[in-house]
Amino acid sequence: MINVILVEDDLALAGNIIDYFELENIICDHAANGVAALNLIRNNHYQVIILDLNLPRMDGLQICQALRDEGNDTSVIMLTARDQLEDKLAGFATGCDDYLVKPFAMAELVVRVKTLAKRKSGEIKRLELAGLCLDIDGRDATYHGSRLKLSPTGMVILETLLRAHPNLVTRQVLLQAIWGDEQPDSNALKVHIHHLRKALAVCTTHITVDAIPRQGFKLHCLQEEN
Repeated sequence: MINVILVEDDLALAGNIIDYFELENIICDHAANGVAALNLIRNNHYQVIILDLNLPRMDGLQICQALRDEGNDTSVIMLTARDQLEDKLAGFATGCDDYLVKPFAMAELVVRVKTLAKRKSGEIKRLELAGLCLDIDGRDATYHGSRLKLSPTGMVILETLLRAHPNLVTRQVLLQAIWGDEQPDSNALKVHIHHLRKALAVCTTHITVDAIPRQGFKLHCLQEEN
């Protein structure tokens, strides 16, 4: 599953994109203005950000520039009716990764989203947090060399949380990452989170999995508070 956010003030177009993404198994959050978009992006983990250029309150260029200034390197696709070279150069100058001119075919947008999501995930082979290391290819998790005893599902949960850190991951995103559309009963995720917490506790008390009521889960690292 790919997790994206669409920032588009044309609600009819946004609805069409979200419906099409659902058919392609792409999870899509939506914001209709720049301020709301920044709030969602800062508090959630997305693999791709799809930005309309002309937005109320804060335009796409300003959003992209703000994210890059904060060190957020999430892939960005800029959507706009402007097709002049200088407009595209302005978008790339702020740090966007791709540029799609309206009107566009939905299939083309999906291909570009999938390409950017695959490219970004393929760049990262190892995730680390204060001594906790996850080897993506080897599917091996250690804390300062001590191996964590995790099931394949536990590995998926840990990888998803590490990629999102310090942001939280919603329950729905975790469910999709683990089981896709074939989701089990509501207690299954709770059981796997419990096992992940136990595996971490064997090795360290400095990194925990925190539940944020009615929002999701996130990794909490005590060392980052010092």
